[in-house]
Amino acid sequence: MSVFFLILFIFLFNLIFFLKFNSISNFLVLFDKPDGKLKRHSKPISLIGGLVIITNIYLIIFLSRLFDIDSIFEGHFLYTVIILSTLFYLVGLIDDLKNLSPNIKLLLLIFSISIVIYFFPEIKLDLIKISFFEKVYYFHEYSYLFVILSFLLLANAINMFDGINLQLILFSSLIFMLFILKGFIPIFFISLLICLTFLGILNYQNKVFLGDSGAFLISSLLGCTFIYQYKNLENFFFGDEVFVILIIPAIDMLRLFIERSINKKHPFKGDLNHLHHIIYNFTKNKNLTIIITIGSCVIPTLFLFLDIETYYIFTTTIILYLILITYMRKKNK
Repeated sequence: MSVFFLILFIFLFNLIFFLKFNSISNFLVLFDKPDGKLKRHSKPISLIGGLVIITNIYLIIFLSRLFDIDSIFEGHFLYTVIILSTLFYLVGLIDDLKNLSPNIKLLLLIFSISIVIYFFPEIKLDLIKISFFEKVYYFHEYSYLFVILSFLLLANAINMFDGINLQLILFSSLIFMLFILKGFIPIFFISLLICLTFLGILNYQNKVFLGDSGAFLISSLLGCTFIYQYKNLENFFFGDEVFVILIIPAIDMLRLFIERSINKKHPFKGDLNHLHHIIYNFTKNKNLTIIITIGSCVIPTLFLFLDIETYYIFTTTIILYLILITYMRKKNK
């Protein structure tokens, strides 16, 4: 019964936010204004998506403690999730407000991860398991460095993937559903799916953006959950399986890094050369663009449940990605 009340409260909270969205967004006065370059929307759009998500996280954790529900992150790891999510949200919020330089943004993210690792070392990974290898690989003294690098790459991959309405919300929702199906803290992610559903409607209507604050927040939550399930649950995703789930944002980020470096640009400097930009320039249809990008993320993940070896999934996905990019770029010219 306590679980029912928690979910009901979260539903009502998000319903009220949805119905009173215009009043709330106008009161907070946090908008993303068009600049005619990277921001091509026609009018200022509310940037409170990240604030709504982190408020939901706080509420879910508070209510789970109030109703004595034990299905949320256990022990000190709960504080790890709260603090890292908050720090990542704040870095993204500052970037939304001040448009930080890529280097400053990287330094703030590194500082945030380092602080959390120092006070909560349980977030570090001592080893990694690959599904098609019997051998376990230990990081030893490089475990901290691996965790910092992993969170940095994930944060930037997720942020780069947030470039068209609904795309990041749908992608995050799909991963949350995977967590639920695998039994990873289902109440927590069911509650967050309620939040993302209402946000998704507003985002599709071009009324709210997640912003860097929302993208960084989601990346921290995904990273913490992948580590938590890997270290604490028996039915976990192997390291290579996690990469399959994230493969499209990951290889798109890698491509952008390489191309920007070749063109002597900062690898973290924004442009209009992302996967969704290329697909949209080809289709001229936002809905079709979302279907293609999300479909390209879903298919490799589905193959995991068909017991196909991950190295086959890697190879096939990368080849198809390169064919898609090359073909659409050629046609766009």
